[in-house]
Amino acid sequence: MAMIGRSSSLSKLLLLGLLSLLILFLPSSSSAVRVAAVISTPSPSSSPPNLPEFREAPSFRNGDQCGPTASIHVAMTLDINYLRGTMAAVLSMLQHSTCPENLSFHFLSAHSEPELSASINQTFPYLAFRIYNFNPNWVRGKISRSIRQALDQPLNYARIYLADILPSEVGRVIYFDSDIIVVDDIDKLWNVDMEGKVVAAPEYCHANFTPYFTDRFWSDRKLAGTFEGRRPCYFNTGVMVMDVEKWREGGYTRKVEEWMAVQKRERIYHLGSLPPFLLVLAGNIKAVDHRWNQHGLGGDNFEGKCRNLHPGPISLLHWSGKGKPWLRLDSRKPCIVDYLWAPYDLYRSSKHALEE
Repeated sequence: MAMIGRSSSLSKLLLLGLLSLLILFLPSSSSAVRVAAVISTPSPSSSPPNLPEFREAPSFRNGDQCGPTASIHVAMTLDINYLRGTMAAVLSMLQHSTCPENLSFHFLSAHSEPELSASINQTFPYLAFRIYNFNPNWVRGKISRSIRQALDQPLNYARIYLADILPSEVGRVIYFDSDIIVVDDIDKLWNVDMEGKVVAAPEYCHANFTPYFTDRFWSDRKLAGTFEGRRPCYFNTGVMVMDVEKWREGGYTRKVEEWMAVQKRERIYHLGSLPPFLLVLAGNIKAVDHRWNQHGLGGDNFEGKCRNLHPGPISLLHWSGKGKPWLRLDSRKPCIVDYLWAPYDLYRSSKHALEE
C-alpha cells in the first residue's frame, strides 16, 4: 500500500509539471483558459484573497413531518481564522437536522466586510442568517492576558453580549464555538427543558474546579465566598443554550463584566472568557447530557496533543484546546479524531480545484 501511495503522489506531481509546461508554452489567447483551470482567478463575485474559498454545500430540505414551527436560533462568531471551522459546523447541523429549513443562524463578526456575507451566501445559498457587528471596543479595556493568545481576542468575549446584540424576538439561542461538529438532530438540544435556568449546558462535576482560579482567589474569603450556597461545577461555554430574555432581565452581562473588572485588578484566573462565566453561573445552570459536548479534542491549551474520545454516546464533537482539525489535517499530522471532522470540510483547496 505504501508503494501505491508513493506512486500515486509521484503521478500527481508529474501531471502538475506537465500542466505547468503546457501553460508556459501555449499561445496567450488560450493560456488564460488553462490557468483558470488550475488557479482560481478572482472575480467580482468571488471571495477576496484573505478569505478561504469554499465549495457550495448541498441543499437540505425539511422532512414531511416538519410543520410551521418556530425557528431554531443558533449563534456563532465569524472569525477569518476559524471560518473553515464555522462552515463545517453549519454543514453538520443542516445535514443531521430533520427540519434544516427551520434553522436560523446569527453570526457575530468584528468586521463589517460584505465579503463574509457573500462567502456564506455562495456556500449555503438557502441558509437563513444574519451577520451582526460586534464592536471590539466593548471589551478591549476589560480583557486580561490569558494562557493562550487566541483566548484574548475580543470576539472570544462576544458570547457575553448575545442578549444585547440579538433582536428582541429571539427568546432562546444555542451558542456554538466554531470548532464543533454536530452529529445529531439539533432540535433535541433546542427543546431541552431549562427549568427556569438562564443557561443549559453539559456540566462536569467530577472535574477539579480549583485550577480554574488562582491561589489569590481561593485565599480571599470574600472572593471565594461567591460560590457559597451552590455546588460549582465546570461547564464549557462553547456549547450552551441561553434563555436570552432571562439573561437580559437578570443583567447577566453586567455581572460577568464585574468579574472581568476584578480580574484586571487582582488576577484571579488565567483562562480567557470562561472563568467569569463560571463565577456567575457555575452550580446554577441546567445540566444537559454529556453527549452534547464531547470536548477537549483539540488537546490542552499549550501543545494541543491528540486525545481519544470519551466513552458513551456522542451528539456533538468539540475540538476545544489548541489543536484544530483543519490545521492538523493540512500539516499532515492529524489525530485520529480529526478524520471525523474531515467529511464536513467545504474548503476549496488546490486539490479540489484540480478535481473540478
